[in-house]
Amino acid sequence: MLNISNIIANELNITEKQVNSTITLLDEGGTVPFIARYRKEITGSLDEEIIRQINERIEYLRNLEKRKEEVISSIEGQGKLTEELKKDILNATVLQRVEDLYLPYKKKKKTKADIAIENGLLPLSEIMLNEKITIAELEKIAIDYINENVENIQDAIEGAKLIIAQDLSENIEIKDYIRDLYKKYGVLYSKLIEKNRDLDSKLVYQDYYEYSEAVKQIPSHRVLAVNRGDKEKVLSISVKLDETNFDNLVKYVLSKYKNKNLCELYTNIIIDSLNRLILPSVERETRNLITERSEDDAIEIFKKNIKNLLLQAPIYGKNMIGLDPGYRTGCKVVIIDKDGFFIEDTIIYLMHGDAKFDLAKKTIINFIKKYEIDILAIGNGTGSRETEKFVADIIKTEKFNKKPAFVIVNEAGASVYSASKLAIEEFPELDVTARGAISIARRIQDPLAELVKIDPKSIGVGMYQHDVDQKKLTTSLEDIVESVVNNVGVNVNTASWALLGYVSGIKKNVAKNIVDYRKENGNFKNREELKKVKGLGEKVYTLCAGFMVVTNSENPLDNTVIHPESYEIAVKILDEIKCKLEDIDNNLKELKEKLRTIDINKFIEKNNYGKETTLDIYNALLKERRDPRDSFPQPLLKDDILQMEDLKEGMELEGTVRNVIQFGAFIDIGLHEDALLHISEFGKDKFIKDPTLVMSVGDIVKVKVKSVDMKRKRVSLTMK
Repeated sequence: MLNISNIIANELNITEKQVNSTITLLDEGGTVPFIARYRKEITGSLDEEIIRQINERIEYLRNLEKRKEEVISSIEGQGKLTEELKKDILNATVLQRVEDLYLPYKKKKKTKADIAIENGLLPLSEIMLNEKITIAELEKIAIDYINENVENIQDAIEGAKLIIAQDLSENIEIKDYIRDLYKKYGVLYSKLIEKNRDLDSKLVYQDYYEYSEAVKQIPSHRVLAVNRGDKEKVLSISVKLDETNFDNLVKYVLSKYKNKNLCELYTNIIIDSLNRLILPSVERETRNLITERSEDDAIEIFKKNIKNLLLQAPIYGKNMIGLDPGYRTGCKVVIIDKDGFFIEDTIIYLMHGDAKFDLAKKTIINFIKKYEIDILAIGNGTGSRETEKFVADIIKTEKFNKKPAFVIVNEAGASVYSASKLAIEEFPELDVTARGAISIARRIQDPLAELVKIDPKSIGVGMYQHDVDQKKLTTSLEDIVESVVNNVGVNVNTASWALLGYVSGIKKNVAKNIVDYRKENGNFKNREELKKVKGLGEKVYTLCAGFMVVTNSENPLDNTVIHPESYEIAVKILDEIKCKLEDIDNNLKELKEKLRTIDINKFIEKNNYGKETTLDIYNALLKERRDPRDSFPQPLLKDDILQMEDLKEGMELEGTVRNVIQFGAFIDIGLHEDALLHISEFGKDKFIKDPTLVMSVGDIVKVKVKSVDMKRKRVSLTMK
């Protein structure tokens, strides 16, 4: 049996005690956010990322141990388990090694080699391998193996060769050597399937019609691109060794055979085994390996983009108009007040003649004046730039007591939300277009609260999200959303069940019960009242309470990150400075001044409290509750538009980062399509390998126009 804790500790460079403590907490049902924030003494202050890695590795290694038991049981049932083989299986640290050891004993379709063994040719194959004989001598010996199923000498030798070829394909040392060769020297080849050329009418895969690149160098986005071309039957993909490396491989395997008299025969066996059995298998493994690596890279970028998108700064207290543009069906308009409540909706038509256009203009002007609109949020779908020009002209030409601004909003996922059960529950009387426009507007008021209502995969801040392992993608993105929601915190009296469903320990059915309780009984008066919610028992309360605030609670600590289980420590700290709980609301400035006089380390020592927990409580009392999103840039508000014809090389612009990918970033500079800032144009100071290290979704950046391709409607940007 493996020492799982030791393996994980060495991999993550932490102590076994930390690993064991974390595993115990996870096994007891602790969530990652809860363990990271409220169990620091137990874990040694491990952060969320490390705890998630421990969780992933413990699952893998436990599944590995389970598979070992299955394999050992299977081989033992065949009466073929030796102590040495059992030891090798038990000592394996990766699943591939276990499967390699199991391969010779695995039930599989009968092969030609198996038939040769049944025909009595196994002893002949052993003679060919172990006896120093010539071809002539081998042929004489082969006579003895002719029978009703083996007609002649040649059949006997060919059958023995098949047995040796199969044994070679199951040789772990040889297979590992070849795997390593493919990693170092393998080349991925991509070719157009001529008969399917018409499937790529838009020439999406043109760059890969005749393409090759070393396995160790090929970037992840190109791997995923050719994989998609393969899936769509446009491209044929292979991973091969070049002729020199293949010849060297044959020589390497040949060196394992000592009888030089049979070199030509061995060479034929080796080439047959390689081409027929080993290399197709290793090729599949290599493709799976680089695909998995590429998917992990894509998911990692997607995670970073989602996190930054969710952490975009909210713009509270603004009256909004949400516009979901459209040509034939018109542009849906909704009014959202400063608290996010829906007021009214209508449809305007911008492309249906002068009369309807004039009516649309009059409608928007009246709305802006009547509701004192601060911001008009325009979805970036079909018709968005025409709608943008329409809005910009109104702002420029009309006089308002308070001049509004407008912003283009990434509407990805709005249609998914608008048809969802949640949207129907929120706005049963409205149609899908109105719900979509509401989603667009609310994404400016509070991006996190609105975007959690949508499947993270549908938010549109990644590449190839439909080509990667969907289970892994879903799990990774849900982890990120969970992390952000719990880091920001949730107001239990205003949050939707979709938002509450990401709170530590809260499942969707309990989240809905919280909202139902709120509807029936009014707002929660304190955290303790959460225990009255159906399905929210003591254990769930422990996991969730610290992440949900009650702003107007009779206990001011309910509006902090301090967990109820630690209120006693908070009160003790306040006693130390002769203050009471009510001073948090009534005399905060004086309370903070007194807190700064405490020697907190002496206080911890005197009361024998946990150091990390007490320091967190002390800092929570000392600092005002702050939304971590406040440090992120707010959306770029505009009052005019930009057209491609206006652009000139060298023109300086300000834009919003919409998407960060492996080869750069797409920037919204106000055109119909986002402009590309290639990774090579990020700056002149140093080479940048990973765009996500220097740029995030939602960032406001200053760029210059590098080139304008009017024909293909493409703009390239630079920061040099």
